[in-house]
This record gives sequence, structure tokens and C-alpha cells, in this order.
Amino acid sequence: MGRRLKILTLEPYYGGSHRAFLDVLIRHSRHDFRLMSLPARKWKWRMRGAAVWFAERIRRDPVGDVDLIFTSDMLSVAELRSLLPRTLRNVPVLCYFHENQLTYPLSEHDRRDYQFGFTNITSCLASDEVWFNSAAHRDAFLAAVDELLRQMPDHVPQDARSAIESRSTVAWPLVEFPDPTTVRRSNSSAAETPVILWCHRWEYDKNPEAFFRTLFRLDDRGFDFNLVLLGESFRRAPEAFGEAWAKLERRIVHSGYLENRDDYWRRLASCDIVVSTAIQENFGLAVAEAIAAGCHPLLPDRLSYPELIPETERSACLYKSEDDLEQRLGTILEAGASRGCSGRVATHLRDRCDAKTCISLYDKALDALATPP
Repeated sequence: MGRRLKILTLEPYYGGSHRAFLDVLIRHSRHDFRLMSLPARKWKWRMRGAAVWFAERIRRDPVGDVDLIFTSDMLSVAELRSLLPRTLRNVPVLCYFHENQLTYPLSEHDRRDYQFGFTNITSCLASDEVWFNSAAHRDAFLAAVDELLRQMPDHVPQDARSAIESRSTVAWPLVEFPDPTTVRRSNSSAAETPVILWCHRWEYDKNPEAFFRTLFRLDDRGFDFNLVLLGESFRRAPEAFGEAWAKLERRIVHSGYLENRDDYWRRLASCDIVVSTAIQENFGLAVAEAIAAGCHPLLPDRLSYPELIPETERSACLYKSEDDLEQRLGTILEAGASRGCSGRVATHLRDRCDAKTCISLYDKALDALATPP
């Protein structure tokens, strides 16, 4: 076993997937993480001001010897390094990208501010390593770097993309899968009503409109199903959820976020089919958990989803269009919602991101970054 590193962990947006990722990593790692965080709100102000706030706190409350600084895409790493005490400016920095501001889809009310994208770029250039949560995310970001730099009128950086690519790697978030026996449920029989699961945030980038349009059509065609709506909801949920309640209320057996993890896993295990219609998904943590609980996945053949599915199972789990989703979902409902390939997909996921077995790979990578050549 290698040495125990002292890792200063700075998270400007400690909530959602950012918090879930860090909490699991810290619980399972052999290294010593000192976490400084800010609440997960006002992301634009976090990107603008978190570096100044963290630097001030570190000056007021010295952290002592540090082997590595671990942060995320919501922090301006270039600003942070310039503001840190001199004793910390040369400490290796690892920046983990959950999302980025060059490719994140905008709502109809927003306009893209490319300064946030440039902050992501300079953060990559100022970091010693950059970890992306999927290969699809890394590739999309690198392509967007080229696209943005082409818009510059002159004095365009020539080596930015290659410099970022050379220090980038893919590191799936670790997942705390439960013991399979605690979430095991017998396959649905033809006499049972199949349960369809929504397990995403109630926001525009998860495209609930396409999900509910598909269910409305299947309902009109006489298909029988029940519906579970999980995921975080916010002050202004998309209008599609209100329409779904009006049209599908008799089918909804649960709606709302479950804070207790045991309750959450039991609810996942009560479902048969997990569906995504997202237009933005850089990993798909909730989908991975639903698959581990036994749900058959129906996911778009794009974004990070193909990475979650072993090649031998993709034809059964990935759809090409909304019409294709409707046809596939209808076929599964007619067959009684057999869970099909979920066990093989779950095994694939456990092999690649189970926190208990894969943490050693993370620890070794952190150790290598912190160890001078």
C-alpha cells in the first residue's frame, strides 16, 4: 500500500452529482481529504468568485503540508493558483469535470456566455491533470475548444487543445452499489403491471417533454403501465410534469425525491424499465444505479450512454429516435416488462465503477500525480 496523501479538496458546488462523487471518493479512499466547499447554488457566481473565497480562507486558516489539490470544473484553477500562498502554488492540481460550459445545452431563456467556457479552458491549462467523467464528455469538450478558438479574430492560442488533451483522462465516478440481494426482485410476470422509471433531475436538459410525449401516445394506444418519478425537482419544474400529472395521474405510484438511500434503492428495485430522453448527460449516475437495481435500460444512442452498455447489449438497450423509443417501449410492455439484459449490463457497470473494487485505481492515480518524477 502506498503512502497516505494529504489532499486539499475544493468544491465550489457541493451538491448533486458533485457532492455524490466526492462523498463516495472520500469514504473509500485511503488518502486524507480535507474538504472545503460552498453550497450548490448560483453557479455563475461560483465560477466567478470561488477562487478568491477559497484563497482567502486558506490564508486565514492555513492548511499545512498538502500533497495534492483536488477541485472541479466550477472553479477557476488559473485564478486559484495565482492567489494561493506561495507555498501552495506549485502543489499539483487535479480538476475533475462533471460538466463544462462550452457544450452544456442552454434553455430557451439563456444565451451562452463564452467567458465561462474560457474559464474551463484556462482551468485545464492551469491543472496538472484533468479527469472527465466519460469519454464522450472529454471528446465533446475538446471539439468545443477548437470551435471556440476558431471564433477568435487574431492571436489565437495554437497549442491549447493539444495541451489539454495531453493531460486529460477518463475517470468514471465511483458508485456505491448495494449488495444485489438487498435490491433483488423477481422478474415481472405477464399479470403484473410494468413500472417505468424517470430518475433524472426535473430540468430542461433531461428533456422530459420527449419522455412524456412517448408515454401519452402509449397510454392513448391502450398500453398498461405504472410510472415512478424520482430525481430532484426545483422551484420551477418544466411544464411537462404538470401535464403528466393531469394525463397520467392514475398511473403514477410515486413522485418526488427520496433523501434516504435505502428507500431510494427499494424504489428503484420496484421498477422494471428505466428510460432517458436527455439532451445532456456526461455520465448518467442515476441510470447506472437503476440498472444495478434490475431495471432494463432504454437510452438514446448518444452522449455517454453507449459507454454504460456493453457492446453485446447495445442493440437491446439503445434507441435511435423518439419513434424508435415508443416502438421499443411498447414491445417491452406487451411482453410483460421482462428485465432482459439488465443483469449483464449491471455486471459491466460494477466491473468499471464499483467503489469497493475500483477505488484502488483512483488511489494509485492520485499517488502518481502527487509523486514528483
